[in-house]
Amino acid sequence: MIRWALYAAIPLLAVAAVSLAFVLRSPAAKPASMSTAPPASTSAAATWKPGVKRAPEFALRDEHGQPVSIAAFRGRPVLIAFMDPLCRDFCPVEAQRLSAAARSVTGTKPAIVAVSVNTAGNRPGILKLDRRKWNVPAEWTWAIGTERELARVWHAYHIEVITTPKVIAGVHTQSVSHTEASYLIDASGDQRALFLWPYTAGAVEQSLRATAP
Repeated sequence: MIRWALYAAIPLLAVAAVSLAFVLRSPAAKPASMSTAPPASTSAAATWKPGVKRAPEFALRDEHGQPVSIAAFRGRPVLIAFMDPLCRDFCPVEAQRLSAAARSVTGTKPAIVAVSVNTAGNRPGILKLDRRKWNVPAEWTWAIGTERELARVWHAYHIEVITTPKVIAGVHTQSVSHTEASYLIDASGDQRALFLWPYTAGAVEQSLRATAP
């Protein structure tokens, strides 16, 4: 499976329009060479000043059934990403870059909340395997729920998710396409930066430093 990026402009408060990356997977396609891949951004795609845009709240749960919400992390920065637990191309790389940015912070580490975009991958065993294979830090938290619960969060954060059923060797499965975007929420619960894939760990580190109290 591979993904390729499509860009669609959408309006955001304090931004006239920004391009969100829609990344689709196709099992029939061949991986694009590094020379044709878009360069990774070294800065946030959009930023907001404190108090301008409140981060949308949500109530989901982690793989252990414990509640996950933005309010629960008040007092520390939060990186919110949207990940497919069954992804084996872009999501693991994005997870590693967010993890590298979090590890670079001295003092209070930012929480990383990975909101699932694929309910088929929300089983504890899969999420535990991803934690190990993606080499994420202790600050990483999966946020899962029903399709309806997750869809409300996707919509609130302008994340487009397209699920296509398919059958492989008689097995019913699905292909998930989604917006590859992450957000930085500050310790007060305000939305401060938007990152569109591909981006560097340095881009996230820069925004974390800029929003530190």
